[in-house]
Amino acid sequence: MSANSRLTIAVHVLTWMALDRRDDGPAATSERIAGSVNTNPVVIRRCLGDLRGAGLVESRRGAGAGWSLVREPAAITLLDVYRAVEEGTLFRLHPASPNADCPVGHGIGPALRQVYDGLRHGVERELAATTIADVLRDTLARRR
Repeated sequence: MSANSRLTIAVHVLTWMALDRRDDGPAATSERIAGSVNTNPVVIRRCLGDLRGAGLVESRRGAGAGWSLVREPAAITLLDVYRAVEEGTLFRLHPASPNADCPVGHGIGPALRQVYDGLRHGVERELAATTIADVLRDTLARRR
């Protein structure tokens, strides 16, 4: 099973835009961001589409074309970003119902659902406590 990096890429994209906003830089382009993430601009454009759909970024055409944040970095939580780019839940139960006549099959779903719900609430609480401004601050502090 491989880990999904969509959240990490999206946070990287938004942190880059937060730096541009702080420094009154130009609107971010998918090519510039892709250079920082070290990926293909198509990956960044897909991510930007998800972020735009969630109301976190907007694009401008013409002179000064590019992407920018819709909200202040301190008003964008990692939970906002997670909800914009991730699909489904952290953990899934069986795709088909287990054998209800089996002692394990009968009770495994409710037992795991309780654990998974607790994990989801914990993850959401942690993500909600961190903003893009926090990530930018911590990222820049590591440069010194």
